[in-house]
Amino acid sequence: MMRVFPTGGTMDTQAVITHIARWLDEYAAQANVKGFVVGVSGGIDSAVVSALAARTGRPTLLLDMPIRQHPDQLERARLHIRNLQRQYANVSAQTVDLTDTFQTFEQTVGAHQTAFDNQPLSLANARSRLRMLTLYYYGQIHGLLVTGTGNKIEDFGVGFFTKYGDGGVDISPIADLTKTQVYRLAEALGVDEAIQKAPPTDGLWDTERTDEEQMGASYPELEWAMGVYSTRKPEDFEGRQREVLEIYTRLHRAMQHKINPIPVCRIPPELLG
Repeated sequence: MMRVFPTGGTMDTQAVITHIARWLDEYAAQANVKGFVVGVSGGIDSAVVSALAARTGRPTLLLDMPIRQHPDQLERARLHIRNLQRQYANVSAQTVDLTDTFQTFEQTVGAHQTAFDNQPLSLANARSRLRMLTLYYYGQIHGLLVTGTGNKIEDFGVGFFTKYGDGGVDISPIADLTKTQVYRLAEALGVDEAIQKAPPTDGLWDTERTDEEQMGASYPELEWAMGVYSTRKPEDFEGRQREVLEIYTRLHRAMQHKINPIPVCRIPPELLG
């Protein structure tokens, strides 16, 4: 393992919690909406975001959206939802089982009849996009903002999110926090220990695939790489540090299309008459 790990610094955890909750409340007021809708997966990020949204006192709808979900993930999500409902009268919840809908999609596109190299990833991303569609449906009918659960490493470091899936949101309350910092908020917010200890996973596969297995590095390692990326090169290091920085560099370059504006073909004025 690497010798250098980020620690989250001397973050004032309670002040950050207050700041984010106030930011959410003020943004909702300016947007003239009632509150927030959050997809709860059983992971640390959605647990923290939903807890922060609940603290605003505004209507907060938590959606549990299983698609052939692993039972452990489902139980963690529902446990967290029950805990928040006990604490906050403004929190409501709904289970929207998307398994049949997803399986209909698989059949419609002939996923079981054809085999392409990128098909498993394409179907995993389809799950995320189906959940985004569901969040926006409930958000629109209830006047709620679709509230993102991506952290800084995922959203701006390695692009570990689905374009127009979990990346399709109205607001991103924890996107300026690293995963390490999100864990510190979770502890302060009293998020259930089972969620805090569970290996991070995106929950988009029929088999258990942790984030670390998919990316090839842990979040603390990637946080270190993000911190040195702008000033150092992989060849400046040896061993695991070099390997991690190479992984981060590859993922960061590949994710630019997710965060850059959509390319627009500009037509020379003289061609338009």
